Amino acid sequence: MYKLWIVMAHTYKSRLRTKAFIITTIVSLLLIVGLTNMQTIVGLFDEEEVHKVAVIDASDRFFEPLKQQVDASSDEIEMVKVTESESLTEEKVQEGEYDALLVLEENSEGLPSGLFKAESVSDAGWMNKIESSLQQTKVMIATQNLGVDPAELSNLYAPVSFETEALKENAKTEEELNQARSIVYVLLFVIYFAVIFYGSMIATEVATEKSSRVMEILISSVSPVKQMFGKIFGIALLGLTQFALLFTAGFISMKYAPKPETPASIDSFTDFIAIDQLPVSTMIYAVVFFFLGFLLYATLLAMLGSLVNKVEEANQVITPVILIIVVAFMIAMSGLGNPDATFVTITSYIPFFTPMIMFLRAGMLNIPIWEVMIGILILVATIGIFAMIAAQVYRGGVLMYGNATSLKSLKKALIFAKR
Repeated sequence: MYKLWIVMAHTYKSRLRTKAFIITTIVSLLLIVGLTNMQTIVGLFDEEEVHKVAVIDASDRFFEPLKQQVDASSDEIEMVKVTESESLTEEKVQEGEYDALLVLEENSEGLPSGLFKAESVSDAGWMNKIESSLQQTKVMIATQNLGVDPAELSNLYAPVSFETEALKENAKTEEELNQARSIVYVLLFVIYFAVIFYGSMIATEVATEKSSRVMEILISSVSPVKQMFGKIFGIALLGLTQFALLFTAGFISMKYAPKPETPASIDSFTDFIAIDQLPVSTMIYAVVFFFLGFLLYATLLAMLGSLVNKVEEANQVITPVILIIVVAFMIAMSGLGNPDATFVTITSYIPFFTPMIMFLRAGMLNIPIWEVMIGILILVATIGIFAMIAAQVYRGGVLMYGNATSLKSLKKALIFAKR
């Protein structure tokens, strides 16, 4: 056991000091701080700009109601009525006196239609506001022509009252379900990223030592099994260290970052993550399934890494395992919209999919505890079986040199392990 801790500490310290880990951590911290302060950062460079739009209204009926609609919906658009010719006004747009030209015309039904001209139509934000305001003006004029009271029309188009109520005992409300969905969505990404990134790191770690022939020295003092699990636990501790730093930075940044004065502030991002409202049970499930899922895939990836001699070969050998992780993630993403689906329930008991999909069900639904325990027991049993196989393959694989060719390499490694 003492040697196991030595291997784990050595793996952790050596990886912790690498430039790749330090640079990745710093970049990730800057990215998280940037994302959580995106509205504030954008506000520093995005100055308030008023778009001046020249309007030609030949009918002299639509400008005033349109201007009222625009003024009520936006402060960044100024509508100016002009009596000059269309060609002359276009020249002024090109010279920069106006940002755009809007030509209002009356169709055969007596309703407005518009022709919008600008140097560039790439900025769709404020242009869409003008289009929306013109649409509302058209509806208002049409109702007046039909003799309909605008107030009655507003009541007609008012959103219908529609509430949902779950009859199943202990079922989550729609609000609770939406909140759980956002939390599970983020945690699924964390599990997916961690398993792929740190699991691949284990495989390349083993392959690197084999390529430098350091493995031949290590196995004389430490058994291959202790090496394998020492590396797995060392990389796992490295991942926990990095995630702890990122989580702490993200939490502090969201909590204490200055909030912009605009309505669309950072609160939307904070509400999406909602760390303060994270249920304790969901957090426990996330830790349990993250740990078990990492052990399952890390064991397989360490086993496959022991079969290759070059780091370049490691990426090829571990590809099937990575594809399984991707499939599990895609199923979990599709299950976010319907976690009660039969397909989601069945796949949650398949060991390779259990870490993500059972966590999805446990986080979003109030499923019986025995279902979660069955999923955990299946994972533990599968990890135990693969650990015994991987230990034998690892013991023989670290002594193998040559090209790794799928099943033949596994058989050869098992033969070496028995000698």
